[in-house]
Formats: sequence, structure tokens, C-alpha cells
Amino acid sequence: MPIEQKYKAKHWEWIDVTAPTEEDLQFLHQRYHINQLLLEDTIDPNHLPKFEEVGDVKFFLTREATDLERRTLNNISDISSKLGIFLLPNLIITTHRTKSKSIQEMCAELDKEDIDLVHRDDLALRLALKIMKSFDDESSSLLELLDVMENEIFLKNTNDSVQIRRLYKLKRKSGLNTRILNISGEWISKFKTLDLEDVQVMDLIDKQKDVIADFDHLNAQTTNMISMFLALSDQKANQVMKLLAIYSVYFLPITFIAGIYGMNFDVMPELHHKYGYYIILGVMATIVFLTFLFMRRKRW
Repeated sequence: MPIEQKYKAKHWEWIDVTAPTEEDLQFLHQRYHINQLLLEDTIDPNHLPKFEEVGDVKFFLTREATDLERRTLNNISDISSKLGIFLLPNLIITTHRTKSKSIQEMCAELDKEDIDLVHRDDLALRLALKIMKSFDDESSSLLELLDVMENEIFLKNTNDSVQIRRLYKLKRKSGLNTRILNISGEWISKFKTLDLEDVQVMDLIDKQKDVIADFDHLNAQTTNMISMFLALSDQKANQVMKLLAIYSVYFLPITFIAGIYGMNFDVMPELHHKYGYYIILGVMATIVFLTFLFMRRKRW
């Protein structure tokens, strides 16, 4: 059932709505007098995080990181999902299109606590912290992946075109997560309007700053890794060209000699000599040996 009563305490009630339909939104509008436009924002998959207050309703539209693998990374819905939090007098309503890891973790904690001792605004704050934790977990996972790729590139000496695509995907994820976190500053700052201590809200703000710093570091590391990978690829290409150039230097003189004696003239030096073939081979070998000595002395 999409509309579910999660918990009911003495002074508040928590209602959770999963994958809301138009009928569900209409029910919430009629039952709790929530503005229809706010409810419609919860079903827009690409809506940006925000905060709005209409009458007695405070609406936090947040986004939490997801571990879904998408082929394309074009917008924020490819790496995150919405989690709407409506705060009404003695009531909290959460809405989300897919299963929310933050809500699951929150419910697991509340099952071990006396919910009558939990304040509604404190519950909202703890949900917000878990949303930030989802991005923290994502940054840690991406940093571990970057370390693995670095070992593959520099220690295992791999030079696969797949690596550059993986690095580009990592950079796209990092950039999109940073964008979400920066925009989330609006709804995070509005927790100051709730019945919470300043130190509690500062914990949330500090958590956001820490995660943003982690993704900025990840983005910089990924950019450097892409540059080093391309430089390494260019170096290997230069080594191949150097090897081909060395072979060209060796074979150019003897190819020239072979070309001359391949011309169809009746009168040519050593053409009919008994040992002419061996003499020419000896000259070619001598030229190759002298070329080798010259290049070694020049340390080429």
C-alpha cells in the first residue's frame, strides 16, 4: 500500500507515501490541506531540491544518493532520487518514488527507541542527516573506485580505452553530486526555522560542507587522473614511434643499396662478380653495425 502510517507517538504521527499516484496526491490534498502544487513537485523526477512554506505546511524537497547504475549520466535523477518531507502540526509526511535507504535506516533506529521521546522536528533532522550520509557513502565508494583504477593504470600498466570511459563516468557522477549538494544548501538552512537547537542544525550544515569538500576533492583527483592517463597514453605512443624510427634508421641504408642493385642495367659494379652477393651482404651488415655504434655513443 503506497500510503502507510509508519509511527504514531503522543504528539506526532509519521505517514510515508511510496510511489504516489494522482489519486494519492488528491487524498493528501483533501485530508491534510496540502497545496496541490507542492504535491505535484514530489512526482517530478528531475525537480531540484528546495524549501517552501505555505500556511502551516513546511515542505522540504530533498534528494538522496542512489547506487543505481545508469547508462547515461545527463541529469540529477540519474544519480539520486527525491525524498519529500512535509511538516504539519503534529504530523510528518514523507514521499518518495522508490525505496528510500534513509527511511529504512531511520525506521530501524526508531524500532529500538521510545518514539514518545522523539520530537517531530528532531525526526526530520535525523532524516536530513541520513540523506547527507547517503552522499557521504557515495563519495567514499567513488574514492575507492578511483584508487582501484589508479592501481590498474599505473601498477598493472593497462592502457585500455575502457579506462578513459570509466574515468569520464566517475567525473560525471562527481560533478552531478556536487551540484545537488550545493543546491541543497537552501533547504538545509531552513532547518533553523524548526524547533531545534542551533548546534543540532550546525551538525547538518557541517555535514553538508564535509561532503561537498569530499566531492570537490574527488572531482579534482579524477581530472588529474584523466590528464595523467592521457599523458601516459601519449608516452606509450611516442615509444612506439621511437622504436619504428630506430628500425627505419637501420634499414634505410641497406634498403637503398638493395634498391640500387635491383635496377635493370647490364653494366653494374660487382654484378657478375663471383663473390658480389656476399660482398654486398657484408657491406650491409657493416653499415648496420656502424649505425648501432653511432646511436649507442649518442645514447639515442
